[in-house]
Amino acid sequence: MSAVTLNDLLADSCQPLAKGAACLVSSEVKDLLTLLPNWELSRDGKSISRNFKFKNYYETISFMNAAAWISHQQDHHPDILLTYNHCLITYSTHSVAGLSPNDFICAAKTNHLL
Repeated sequence: MSAVTLNDLLADSCQPLAKGAACLVSSEVKDLLTLLPNWELSRDGKSISRNFKFKNYYETISFMNAAAWISHQQDHHPDILLTYNHCLITYSTHSVAGLSPNDFICAAKTNHLL
C-alpha cells in the first residue's frame, strides 16, 4: 500500500476481499492509524475501535444510525456497542482474519460524521 491520505480514505470505497487474502502488515496499520484520531488498535492487532461519546441518547442513536448507513453503503459492517451516551465501533475484516483497507475507509467515513 502506498502513502495514503485521509482524503484518499474518504474518497475510496470498500472492495470485496476473498477469504484468506492478505491482511495489512503492522507498518501499514500504524501509518493508517495516524490518519484516524482516537481509533485504537486491539491487543491482538486484528481490529480497530473508537468509543464515541455524546450528550444524550438521541445524539448517540442518531450517530449510530448514520454509522450503520455508511457500513451498509460500503458493505463492510462493524461491531457496535451502544449505551446511553456512548457508541463503541469496532472494525475488522473477518475474511482476512485481521485488518484491511476497508476497515480504515469505514473508520475515516465514520469520523467524518462528526
